[in-house]
Amino acid sequence: MAEWVNGKVTQVKQWTDGLFSIIVDAPIDPFTAGQFAKLALEIDGERVQRAYSYVNAPSDPNLEFYLVTVPEGKLSPRLNQLRPGSEVMITKEAAGFFVLDEVPECETLWMLATGTAIGPYLSILQQGAGLDRFKNLVLVHAARFARDLSYLPLMQQLQQRYNGKLRIQTVVSREDLAGSLTGRVPALIEDGRLEAATGLILNAETDHVMLCGNPQMVRDTQQTLKDQRQMRKHLRRKPGHITSEHYW
Repeated sequence: MAEWVNGKVTQVKQWTDGLFSIIVDAPIDPFTAGQFAKLALEIDGERVQRAYSYVNAPSDPNLEFYLVTVPEGKLSPRLNQLRPGSEVMITKEAAGFFVLDEVPECETLWMLATGTAIGPYLSILQQGAGLDRFKNLVLVHAARFARDLSYLPLMQQLQQRYNGKLRIQTVVSREDLAGSLTGRVPALIEDGRLEAATGLILNAETDHVMLCGNPQMVRDTQQTLKDQRQMRKHLRRKPGHITSEHYW
């Protein structure tokens, strides 16, 4: 049974009509970059809860979550209405295995995300621990429109911090944007455009792919990597090349 603690909202960042980040101060247990917590509110006598990944590094006490407002949703519209000083419940202990400890040895680590699923990668990259073992890092954020690339400035800061080791690539599916690729992630892998843009070859011998986001993107990308690059899902008992997490 999860243990819940009360957190206090310190900031709500409204990125677009449908995207926002919430920053919370709460007495949680230490977590590992890439993990998630559950946030909850009491609504009509019921505790309504959803899982959200930490965006902040574990060393940062400002607990940050990146959310999409689901208009018909029970929780996200209420969370979006919170203001500094509001209370929100949060699970004391984090969960999830979308962490670097679960990634096998490789030269290039590809981190592919759609929408708000960029969060766990930002936590991992801001923390920085465990990344020395990789020669190259590639961070790909796919969104519908340019305005949905909320954390692009942070991504660019991280790129400078890693001094050539980290390559970032944005993908926008519904408009043209200078410096971004246009289309869906599986198609960009299939036709080689992602590799051309990053200057790296996606290779089963040397690479590992982390996939996080829309379940359809995750499924389709896994299939493309399997069919085209002979890459398979990574399991502890059967090492492979793909680690994935769905964002509903």
